Amino acid sequence: MNAALFASPAHLEAAFAQGLDAMLSTHDGLGVYILALANAAFDPALWTPLQARLAERHARHAHALTATLREGKRVQAPEDDLMVFLKLMAMGFNAIRTPLWRNAGPWRIQFNPLRALRPPRASQTRITTLQQPFDARGFHFNKPFLAKEILWQGVLADKPVRLLYNKFPFAPLHGLITPAPERNLPQWLTPEMHDWAWRCCAELGRNLPGLGLAYNSLGAQASVNHLHLQSFMQADALPVCAPAFRHNGGSTPYPIPCLRCDGLEQAWFELDALHASGTPYNLVYRPDVLYLLPRRMQSEATLPDWCAGMAWSELAGVMTVFNREDFDSLQEPGIMAALSALAVPSFP
Repeated sequence: MNAALFASPAHLEAAFAQGLDAMLSTHDGLGVYILALANAAFDPALWTPLQARLAERHARHAHALTATLREGKRVQAPEDDLMVFLKLMAMGFNAIRTPLWRNAGPWRIQFNPLRALRPPRASQTRITTLQQPFDARGFHFNKPFLAKEILWQGVLADKPVRLLYNKFPFAPLHGLITPAPERNLPQWLTPEMHDWAWRCCAELGRNLPGLGLAYNSLGAQASVNHLHLQSFMQADALPVCAPAFRHNGGSTPYPIPCLRCDGLEQAWFELDALHASGTPYNLVYRPDVLYLLPRRMQSEATLPDWCAGMAWSELAGVMTVFNREDFDSLQEPGIMAALSALAVPSFP
């Protein structure tokens, strides 16, 4: 497939919108509707042209589902999609809004209630090891029903790649990148795949300023044990990139250990040490730099009620909350405390 969508931010934005439009035109299932709704509702530029079509699709699905349930018939939809749509019916289409944003000190806070509907999968599971074998029976990105969610597939940095929409986005132009998907690799970085991620980010970043790739290890909120990274376009730098923080040469300590690696080999040296010690981590790749955030296992820290989980975005300084009260009340000390609770004592 043509890689022209990576030629500029405008090309990627247009391909993103056209892909959603094509999915809605071609597929009528609940899964496609939920994906298109969540992606359109995240971005006002998508919401305006798609809102009327999505409202009509919502009403049609609600009518059909209600009739099916009243007749005692089996609903022909994956259980995850069915549960999400039942929650959407309870909310009501008119309650859906694009996310709200505000700052609290150096941190960003996002109010994104649709993200709360996402099935947790392995992100809420008790994990004790960073490496587990790929399970073909579990959820993975080679499932045939996911084919319609592919935005693009081709070759990047010399490897076959699929770029899928993120079904419940929390970052601009949020995608899922699966390198060499048919190899059925688990969510475990090897020197080969770290090298690929580094080169892929540098290659795409030449035309896409603001592009980043993010990675959650198992035990650090990875929800699927099939090798993948998350792609995003962040016009404003993430808080973790701020020059005021010590890892970027400033004087302000970050509330959780953060290692900034400016070279491929240095980055792998640090990653390999984390693998050897069994320490989970979140990563943010930017062109020619890696922010590496070692942290506690996802089940080892008690998080505040406003926080449904802490993955790469939260550790990079962007907090997602699911209700308006938390959005209005959350302040810098609460964010600092939540991040500090994940700090690994052995790291300075």
